[in-house]
Amino acid sequence: MLTVASDIEVLARFGRALADPIRCRLLLALREAPAYPADLADALGISRTRLSNHLACLRDCGLVVTVPDGRRTRYELADERLGHALDDLRTAVLAVETDRTCADADADADDKGRC
Repeated sequence: MLTVASDIEVLARFGRALADPIRCRLLLALREAPAYPADLADALGISRTRLSNHLACLRDCGLVVTVPDGRRTRYELADERLGHALDDLRTAVLAVETDRTCADADADADDKGRC
């Protein structure tokens, strides 16, 4: 059982990041490989402005970092263990209930993308 406030805050921060489908897609894309914002926007089919808001949220949550690369900035997961955590979380949820969907699973209520 979680009793330490910092443990709860860490999980809540991760939950806020995962609460948006676009941020989930970003994390999954970055799990595969670091990427540049323009490439991520194209791959996800969203505007660069919208992508920027979602990346800012993930940075604020401490889940992604920027890496300068000449004149460009590359994004990657802050720690490779996050990729493993995403895989573990996905398989654990599927193992528990495969026929359930969340009522808001397809909703993008926070169109601005910020946490």
